[in-house]
Amino acid sequence: MYNRSIELMVGLFIAIGIAALAVLAFQVSGLSLKSGSDTYKVYAQFDDLGGLTARGKVSMAGVTIGKVSNIELDKESYTALVEMELYSSVDNLTTDSIAAIQTAGLLGEKYISINVGADEEYLAEGDTIFDTQSALNIEKLIGSFASGK
Repeated sequence: MYNRSIELMVGLFIAIGIAALAVLAFQVSGLSLKSGSDTYKVYAQFDDLGGLTARGKVSMAGVTIGKVSNIELDKESYTALVEMELYSSVDNLTTDSIAAIQTAGLLGEKYISINVGADEEYLAEGDTIFDTQSALNIEKLIGSFASGK
C-alpha cells in the first residue's frame, strides 16, 4: 500500500508538471485559447519591416493592445501591408494615430508601437493607419556612415 501511494503521488506530480509546461508554452508562444471575436482588424503600410513577424505584439505606452496577424506585400505600392488584430477594449484609437516599428531592447524582437493622435474620429474595423514609421535598419545606417553618404 505504501509503494502504491508513492507511485500515485509521483504520477500526479508529473501530470501537474506537464500541464504547467503546456500553459507556459502557450504564454511564451503568444498563442491563445480565446476566440478572435473580441478583436478588430486595422491595417498599416510600411516601407521596411526590419524583421517584424506575424504574431508580433502591438503596444501603446508599453501595454500590449493586440498582435500582428498577417504580413503581405502590397503589389500596387510595393510596400509591406501589415494586418493587426487589436483588442476591442481599445476602441479609442484616432484616425491620425502613428504606427512605428520598434525594437524591444538592443537586439530584441520587433513590435509595433502606436501613438494616438488628436483627431475626433476613431479607427474601426478594416481602417488603415496612414502615418507610419518603418524600422530603423542598422545595416543601412552603418553602410551609409562607412561610405560617407
